[in-house]
Amino acid sequence: MTSPLSKEMPTRTINVRVPAHVYAQLEGLAKATSRTKSFVTLEALTSYLNEQSWQIGDIEAAIAEADHGDFATSEQVKAVMAKYSA
Repeated sequence: MTSPLSKEMPTRTINVRVPAHVYAQLEGLAKATSRTKSFVTLEALTSYLNEQSWQIGDIEAAIAEADHGDFATSEQVKAVMAKYSA
């Protein structure tokens, strides 16, 4: 596994308070994988941000469509509702 942190990348430091049980999990995972807590934390944070970022893009696209008056027709809404209704 390669480091998520390249030596050429500029970095910033953050401080985060976490519940003791989360810290214990972090320590356990770091030890079990022979990684540092920083490595495991960065991997987890990067994964979370990548996973969640698509939502922001979709929301911004939907707002732009709405701002341009691009809404579904009543027939389109009825078709979707019929398809997914019980």
